[in-house]
Amino acid sequence: MKLAFVFPGQGSQYVGMGRDLYEAYPEARAIFDQADEILGFPLSELCFEGPAEKLNDTINTQPAIFTMSVACLRALNPLLSLDPLFVAGHSLGEYTALVAAEALTFADGLKLVRERGRLMKEAGKKNPGGMAAIIGLDARTVERICQEASGVQIANYNSPGQIVISGHREALEQAMGLARERGAKRVIPLAVSIAAHSPLMRPAAQEFRRVVEATPLCRARIPVVANVTAEPTTEPEEIREALVRQLTSPVRWVESVERMIEGGVDTFVEIGPKSVLTGLIRRIDKGVQTFSISDSDSIKNIRADLAGLTATKD
Repeated sequence: MKLAFVFPGQGSQYVGMGRDLYEAYPEARAIFDQADEILGFPLSELCFEGPAEKLNDTINTQPAIFTMSVACLRALNPLLSLDPLFVAGHSLGEYTALVAAEALTFADGLKLVRERGRLMKEAGKKNPGGMAAIIGLDARTVERICQEASGVQIANYNSPGQIVISGHREALEQAMGLARERGAKRVIPLAVSIAAHSPLMRPAAQEFRRVVEATPLCRARIPVVANVTAEPTTEPEEIREALVRQLTSPVRWVESVERMIEGGVDTFVEIGPKSVLTGLIRRIDKGVQTFSISDSDSIKNIRADLAGLTATKD
């Protein structure tokens, strides 16, 4: 059995996330307590009790998901002796992957994602935009639609038949209309006020570069498959460049998963709130095994599940 650990991004948050981890695992409790101290406000309380409107504000969402995912990872670590071949995260989740790979400390990562959220929110105010999911069209068709509706681009290649586009509101509306005309099964406007992974994030990227360059990074112990290249990297300077480019570039999730499978991975473990990536990975390749770890019950079950899978494959 050859593992990859993957970590979710924005959109996976929910009120109540992490509460049972905090109560059941000292390792998880320590992460939430550290986050509260670093940020200077009770992020743990926001995760556990909401309100949802405040949790869904990107400046809070990003550190909340990051903290919950690292807490889950820390609770899981003592139960597993297996090292993954690769780690990867979807957009924001790439920061959790870097912590898992020991390239970035939790404290430095938390400061980074808080600033990332702030800068993205400010960029959204200056350059309002939006995002939409296109279901049922192939990537080439959506790429052509984006070319026709100037001012919009693909933000996420999530899975075959599920692509997210991002850009100016008017261009986005035009692209959504074209997608319906070309036979999309569903066209879903996303409840966001920013155009993530698009050129509208350039002001954020320019300022974020200075923050990333000032943040200590180590050589990754485990290769991290970067969103922008879909290739594994361990080198700090390559990681820095990938984090900055990620703000304005598409998340190449399909290629990233395929690259990990080509590298020998046969089992993916999603660590963090909900199980969005697990669903995407199953659509990308039905032949791989998937597990989702998001609460104390799933942590209790994972060791037995993986042990059984190993015994079966042996």
